[in-house]
Amino acid sequence: MHHDRSDDLPALLLALATENAELRVQLGEAQDLLMETAIDAGHLHARIAAVQIERDAWHAEAEQLQTRLQQVG
Repeated sequence: MHHDRSDDLPALLLALATENAELRVQLGEAQDLLMETAIDAGHLHARIAAVQIERDAWHAEAEQLQTRLQQVG
């Protein structure tokens, strides 16, 4: 029995189209996750900056108190 390759073409095209659609869905999910991660990183960066400012303010206040204590003592 001779098997014609052209019989396989529609099945192959359907399989490729299905795989392509599945990969597009996966890509969309990965892009969504990447966007969420970028937003979280931005929020974290802003929070770190705020904490560093607060730390610097506490440090400056501690230095001022230490200077006053040395002047009194």
